[in-house]
Amino acid sequence: MNETAKVRIEVWPVAADEIGLWLVSGLDAWRSGNVPYDTGPREEVQLILDQQNVGDSLRVIHSTSWRAEDGHVVLTYIAALNAPGLARQNWADATPISPELASSVGRPVPTPATGEPTPRHIDVLLHGLRHFRFLTLTDGPARDALGELWRQHLEAFAPALSGMYEYPDEPLTIDPKILDH
Repeated sequence: MNETAKVRIEVWPVAADEIGLWLVSGLDAWRSGNVPYDTGPREEVQLILDQQNVGDSLRVIHSTSWRAEDGHVVLTYIAALNAPGLARQNWADATPISPELASSVGRPVPTPATGEPTPRHIDVLLHGLRHFRFLTLTDGPARDALGELWRQHLEAFAPALSGMYEYPDEPLTIDPKILDH
C-alpha cells in the first residue's frame, strides 16, 4: 500500500495561576483528526481552541515539536492560558505540572544518534514547557504576552529547544548567559 502520512494536530493547553502550571485538559492533549487539505495547521489549532471555549484566556500559541506516530505526522502546540482566579475553578479536570514530574516518570527512552525518537506524551509536554522557558529568555513578544505568573512558574524548567535525550547521569542545564551572545 502506498498511502501517504496524514497530518494531525495536538494542543497541550496549559494555564498559569497563583499556585502553578496546570494541564487544563486533564491528562492528555486536545487532538484533531486529519487536517483537511484546505485548512492549515494554525487554523486547525484555532478550531480546537474554539471547540474548547478557551476564549480570552489564551496568551500564546507556539509550535514546540513534531513527530511521526501511527502513520501520521503530529504537530505539537502549547496553548498558554491565564486562569482568572484558580485554574481548577475554571477547568475542573486541570492537573498540576511541575519539573518534578520528569523525575517521577523517569527519563525518555534512549535513542541512538541516527535513530528516531519515540517520546511518551509526558515527554512531549515537558519538552514543550522547556521550550516555553527558552521563549521567556529569547522572544520579547511571547515573554510579554505570557506575563509575570507564567515567567515565574517557568523559571523552574531548564530552558531548551531540544536535548531530552541527555546521558542519564548528566542533568541538562543551560547557562542563560550563553543566550546573551
